[in-house]
Amino acid sequence: MSFLKRDTKSCDTQVSSFFIGNFSIDESSVFIQIALNTSKDDDVVKCLNESLKQCQTQGQRFKKFMIKEGIHLPPTSEERPLSNPDGVPLGTKLTDDEIMNGLSIKTVTSIVHCATSAAQSIRNDVSAMFTHAMLEKMQFGASLKDLMRKRGWIKVPPYYYPPGAPK
Repeated sequence: MSFLKRDTKSCDTQVSSFFIGNFSIDESSVFIQIALNTSKDDDVVKCLNESLKQCQTQGQRFKKFMIKEGIHLPPTSEERPLSNPDGVPLGTKLTDDEIMNGLSIKTVTSIVHCATSAAQSIRNDVSAMFTHAMLEKMQFGASLKDLMRKRGWIKVPPYYYPPGAPK
């Protein structure tokens, strides 16, 4: 497609989008690694591994582009080694509910960031990159939501009754 050809215009307006996006991906990866060291639930571990693989793929894609364009990579937390969940003290362990809701928030935040960055992009190739990442996250988010619904982990806000409304 000709509209996806590399645009030779500067991506100055997108630098913060790439910086924040890459930082978010790397920090999400660390959260997922910590969660993998905490949970023993097969469904949760499968979901976390799927998300980690996606983060690694998207992170490499973003880093390759950033280096090619001369954008500095953000400093991020160190990766965590795999450890035994039984060795984690109970007071520091996240529950599966907390893990999945944390992953859900990170997924939603990433979708919103990608959508915003794609919409604000001047360059078509940059917009396509963020749109691709957004669609991948949305597809993952749908399966995440199904698991959370099945397990009763979705947090539903209370109903709102406006003042003066009949009860």
